[in-house]
Amino acid sequence: MTPAVQLTSAGVRLGGQPVLSNVTLSVGRGEFVAVLGPNGAGKSTLMRAILGLVPLAGGSASVLGSDPVRARPRIGYLPQRHGFDRETRIRGVDLVRLGLDGARWGVPLPFRRAARERQTTERAKIATTIELVGASAYKSRSIGELSGGEQQRLLIAQALVRDPELLILDEPLDSLDIPNQIAVAALLKRISAARGVAVMLVAHDVNPLLGYLDRVAYLAGGRALAGTVDEVITAPKLSELYGAPIEVLRASDGRLVVVGQPEAPHHHGHRHE
Repeated sequence: MTPAVQLTSAGVRLGGQPVLSNVTLSVGRGEFVAVLGPNGAGKSTLMRAILGLVPLAGGSASVLGSDPVRARPRIGYLPQRHGFDRETRIRGVDLVRLGLDGARWGVPLPFRRAARERQTTERAKIATTIELVGASAYKSRSIGELSGGEQQRLLIAQALVRDPELLILDEPLDSLDIPNQIAVAALLKRISAARGVAVMLVAHDVNPLLGYLDRVAYLAGGRALAGTVDEVITAPKLSELYGAPIEVLRASDGRLVVVGQPEAPHHHGHRHE
């Protein structure tokens, strides 16, 4: 089976400056992969290249067996956001429904019967997806009243409701406390296994994710270090990538802990996220 994402020696330039260079990364179907690195390392730029929103300056990219632009309708995307204002009145279930409506642009079907059947099918799909992310108990509440973790589950449901083959999430753990970060990581692992969807998650800190990942990709200075957790998360490899001492410790329960993640070097002093 072709990988969900295959980048080979990929490079991206923004404003004439190199942001990423010689990035090789493979994401298998049904794998849960974290893209890691500090601010300015190019994580979001990499996701935008996979979505076909920025062109490659070199190398190649295959997404779901196609070029990124053609693959885009089969990708669920959750951009970075910092929660909703408490005054936001939209219900959770309606937020999830936007994942369907946004793709159809509200184009009406010509026959009432067909429209009713479509609505019944959509209601069932929305309910199933909300149940999958564990948000059924609060789906009818206003999104602004919910906690950050509850909001994040509904946003993940919105990105999943069209049954994507690849799910890309940009900093979904940002602003969540550690228990909610771990809960979201566990949820995404369960989704990738249950639905066979490849999940790519952008994050700053690997530690809340380590028990759930199949592969990792660290970005620093425009370069990428990618592979399985055991292949990549070693003190020598991370120290070489960052050009600074990084410690990888193993806790008493066997978990890895990465200590000392400095700011990465940047191309020509430019910062791109």
